[in-house]
Amino acid sequence: MPGGRLTQQERRQIGLGLADGLAYAEIARRLDRPTSTVTREVMRNGGPTAYRADLAHRATERRSHRNRQAAPRDPGTQPQPHGRDADAVHAYEEAFSDVLMQTGLSNKMMCRVLTSLYTTDEGSLTASELVRRLQVSPASVSKAVTFLESQGLVRRERDEGRRERYIVDDDVWYQSMMASARSTDLLVATAREGVGVLGPGTPAAVRLENIARFLDFISESITRAAEQARDVLYAKAEPDAPAPAGGAEQHADGGREE
Repeated sequence: MPGGRLTQQERRQIGLGLADGLAYAEIARRLDRPTSTVTREVMRNGGPTAYRADLAHRATERRSHRNRQAAPRDPGTQPQPHGRDADAVHAYEEAFSDVLMQTGLSNKMMCRVLTSLYTTDEGSLTASELVRRLQVSPASVSKAVTFLESQGLVRRERDEGRRERYIVDDDVWYQSMMASARSTDLLVATAREGVGVLGPGTPAAVRLENIARFLDFISESITRAAEQARDVLYAKAEPDAPAPAGGAEQHADGGREE
């Protein structure tokens, strides 16, 4: 399986595959590349409907040029445990941030902060650690964290040194889904308020009621699915059953010894 960056010809093959309606896995098989490589390439360059091979190639060259021109990273600020390849980790973080942007987080800095927290083994970083890791200003980090916290994607706490740490929990996406459901509920209530203002039965009121009904159904479905997923994926193991009363021991052959 070939490694390294995608070539311009490979990007054109990706574009042709998308135009033919092929799945990412099939395009990757034809290129002899991992499916994840094709997925990241498409998502960071406009998605399946807007992907253009030549534009994607030029964008990659521009990003590569910016990376070469940027000040070298201090290797002491980003230790790579478990024998990880620092360049591979950095490339993955950039790709992950781009995918987050495609899926709804429109601000690049918020995506970079969230990706940094996801890809640390501890799942937490201080503001100063994020500033060094991302080579940005403290104000940029603060603004990004404030928004992410409002969406339930991160939380803050003080460590033993009284430093503020930003943390992503295992159930971060559950918390985010619940925050999204609460926002949708507010929109439902506001739409239904408009029904009374505009007059029940009028075209505008009917439209708002339809919006409310649709969003109410979606919110309820999201909440139910998130709770079910959390119960299944994060269920704790049941404690070991207590030994039989009376001190009797059960033998493998089914007999009992008093």
